[in-house]
Amino acid sequence: MESTVASTSVFAGREGAAESADSMPWYLSAVLFASAAVIVGITWDISWHRTIGRDTLFTPAHMLVYAGGLAAGLSCGWLALKTTFSGTDAEVGRSVRLWGFRAPLGAWVAIWGAIAMLTSAPLDDWWHNAYGLDVEILSPPHVVLALGICAIQVGALLMALAWHNRASETGRRKLAWAYVFSAAMLILTLSVLLLEYTFPNQMHGATFHLVMAAVFPVLLFAIGRAGQMRWPATSAALVYTGVSLAIMWVLPLFPAEPMLAPILRPVTHMQPSEFPLLLFAPAIAIDLLLRRYSAPDGAPARASTDWKIAAVGGLVFVGIFGVIQWYFADFMLSEGARNHFFQGDTWGYTAAPGAWQHVFWHGGPYLGGEFSAARFVGGAWGALPVAFVSARSGLWLGNWWLRVRR
Repeated sequence: MESTVASTSVFAGREGAAESADSMPWYLSAVLFASAAVIVGITWDISWHRTIGRDTLFTPAHMLVYAGGLAAGLSCGWLALKTTFSGTDAEVGRSVRLWGFRAPLGAWVAIWGAIAMLTSAPLDDWWHNAYGLDVEILSPPHVVLALGICAIQVGALLMALAWHNRASETGRRKLAWAYVFSAAMLILTLSVLLLEYTFPNQMHGATFHLVMAAVFPVLLFAIGRAGQMRWPATSAALVYTGVSLAIMWVLPLFPAEPMLAPILRPVTHMQPSEFPLLLFAPAIAIDLLLRRYSAPDGAPARASTDWKIAAVGGLVFVGIFGVIQWYFADFMLSEGARNHFFQGDTWGYTAAPGAWQHVFWHGGPYLGGEFSAARFVGGAWGALPVAFVSARSGLWLGNWWLRVRR
């Protein structure tokens, strides 16, 4: 596969000026739709399992996931064929050659993701028929599906980045939201994949802080470094929050009931997803930190400065995000969160009611909103070096994203 980084001259051709890089092409819109459809469909499917139980291959949630996979595969497949056999000089110049065909890097990633997703569907149906209902979360079909979904999200992000980086100053302002939206869908995807670690009952434990520090600084720092706008990481975190809240509020509006024993608690409507992680708080600090250490012309800081940014950024992420989620977890376990807005204390029909719902599973008993500095440091201190490595990796990744043109 060819390098995805090239000088501007590579993209100039006899028809390069005729096709403006400042407007968003239809196939990028299709891939952005696909990135949203697959993760919304997966969130819906999780609610289906928690509310109704065993599903079929052709439930509405599954169909939305398949629609997203098909939209990504067909649009990017068309782009590969068109670029290979009738592409202009400019289109060929901004493509990557693979197995004799040419397409943008993001299109190749999305095509692989679509194939993996659609392959996992009949495999998952066979797996359930052979071994039962979700005998394990990380079953082979689920792993293939998760990899495919992540590939579509990354493909959409790379395609948005390539158009964004090639555009003029005016065009970048128009295309910035395509980049922000694709980044937000990647954040949402990771938050769904990490669902087992993000129940409010787990937010006082060391494992929660370690997992969050490993996953989200790398993404937020990369988004902040590559986004050529004032608040890229904050904007992506806010879009993630808005989409998550919309899903969480809409699902319970639909009546449903369990259809598979054992039914351990009464359920009368689709169970909501969890309240989104409060990532916008550390994202604001990360954007400010990156702006503080950027060169006067807006260029990224030197590599030596990036190590300093990562050290400060890791501390900032663990401190701000950890403390806010600590307090918010206290609230989510209280009666004040048991309403439609926050959707606290909502569990699937297979979870037997009990006192376990209202206590922290790790990190000691519920303190009713009291903050214990000693308990917080005891749970979060180990996350600091992890957050440092994650932040530094994010800066490296963001620097590479800035150079993506194909």
